[in-house]
Amino acid sequence: MRDASVGFQCPDCVAEGARTTRSGRTAYGGRLPARVGSTSIALIAVNVAVWVAILATGGAASRLVDLLALRPRALCVLGDGGYDVPRAVCQVGGTWLPGVSDGAVWQVLTSGFTHQAVLHIAFNMFALYVLGPQLEAALGRWRFLALYFLSLLAGSAVVLWFGGEYQATLGASGAVYGLFAALFVLARKVGGDVRQLGALIAVNVVLTFAVPGISWQGHLGGFAGGLLVALALVHAPRGPRRTTVQVAGLALVALVVLGAIAARALVLA
Repeated sequence: MRDASVGFQCPDCVAEGARTTRSGRTAYGGRLPARVGSTSIALIAVNVAVWVAILATGGAASRLVDLLALRPRALCVLGDGGYDVPRAVCQVGGTWLPGVSDGAVWQVLTSGFTHQAVLHIAFNMFALYVLGPQLEAALGRWRFLALYFLSLLAGSAVVLWFGGEYQATLGASGAVYGLFAALFVLARKVGGDVRQLGALIAVNVVLTFAVPGISWQGHLGGFAGGLLVALALVHAPRGPRRTTVQVAGLALVALVVLGAIAARALVLA
């Protein structure tokens, strides 16, 4: 890994990708994006737009947070406390906070685009800005998006199974940790020096468990999802069947992740 104007870069990953420029394909079979980094910028724009909407509608007290953040079990807020009561009872004088148990399954996705604190969104978007373009250049737009969203969903799946049932979880950290895992796999594949990246990942893992309020479930789930996706993309054999093998690998990861989400939703219902 080498220091760059923004964070760090994997020169060996970039070099291998450059060798495929004439064919119009990346090193791992994806179509070369017309503007490297545009997909990452688009994801950042969506995150920022949701954050601005939350600020404009009350910040931490915004109803958007209640709707978009991931909450395994629905909760009724009556007065100063939360209660597990039927929705019909809550409507008499309480505030209903929807959850996956209530059918709000969209939260497994929308929670990854939801932020409240400035430092939270600033760190996540900076990491996406640094990591995203490198992975787009190496994988191509669609493979990069598959990596991003499967990492996000894997983080949500682990939160559903091992997080607090009434606790709201939000932020793009699961997807970002998936990008860290993928860049590590790519750097190892091309024989790059991964000591700097490994140290950075280790520091972030320590912070995950040392700082109160951080969802270790989302971070580790996203990292595991990104690791599996990257292995499926990077280690698929070259040749005419590479895309088929990659799609099969992605489908398998998606099946496991979505199956875990569906199974937990049934348990919570």
